[in-house]
Amino acid sequence: MEEGLIDTVVRQLMSGKEAMVFVVRNGEHTLCAKIYKEATHRSFRQAVDYTENRRVKNSRSARAMAKGSKFGRQEQEAAWQSAEVDALYRLAAAGVRVPQPYNFHDGVLLMELVTDAHGDAAPRLNDVAFTPEQALTHHATLIGEVVRMLCAGVVHGDLSEFNILLANTGVEAGGVDVPVIIDLPQAVDAAGNNHAQRMLMRDVGNLRDFFGQFAPELLTTEYGPEIWSLYQAGMLTNETPLTGRYERQHADVDMLAVLREIDDARAEDAARRLRMAGG
Repeated sequence: MEEGLIDTVVRQLMSGKEAMVFVVRNGEHTLCAKIYKEATHRSFRQAVDYTENRRVKNSRSARAMAKGSKFGRQEQEAAWQSAEVDALYRLAAAGVRVPQPYNFHDGVLLMELVTDAHGDAAPRLNDVAFTPEQALTHHATLIGEVVRMLCAGVVHGDLSEFNILLANTGVEAGGVDVPVIIDLPQAVDAAGNNHAQRMLMRDVGNLRDFFGQFAPELLTTEYGPEIWSLYQAGMLTNETPLTGRYERQHADVDMLAVLREIDDARAEDAARRLRMAGG
């Protein structure tokens, strides 16, 4: 408010494990303000998995973060917050339906307030019941969004029915319900994080399990392995047709090759120890 970015705080919308969210006004526009909690007040698990290989400003910041100094913790906190901002801009540019970001200032993210058909804050998926047809439609839409995110180099990392809103396009646009993906501070780089594959599998599995409550035929699908195998092969695009089926390759293990790798590793370790002893 002091910077003139908003005029009024209307009400608190929610308080989660990572942030508090408020409805705010800026002139004629109603927006959403996300205020990040300090790391000591967050309960997000396994943060190290999500921050692996994230870019930092410079080597001084990287060293401080590794040491865990006060400056390092501040830098780590700033990197955690900016990760969501960067992901929102990146995904919005790629055509993924996420809240439109407007500004990020002093730990507060201003973005679009996602609304329902009445202009109120849109509900989360876990608060809505679906017909089988609706479940199949929304599942297909979200699988498409996961692919679009992956093609943009991003894996959500914590995607579930609790961080997807069901927005409405409004009467002028036909009043269609559209899933909107939120909560992205844990988003990871698909190519630079060793946990990206596991996270994508979990994201897709969460979608399958949730919508499978309403459309049981989804419970036997395997979109996660199919998507990742196409991505690894360089064959995944936003238009790639998916089947939900995946055949695992069962190749014979070359034990001699494995033993050679072990012997080579042992020899390399022995040589390193000799160099250290002589140096």
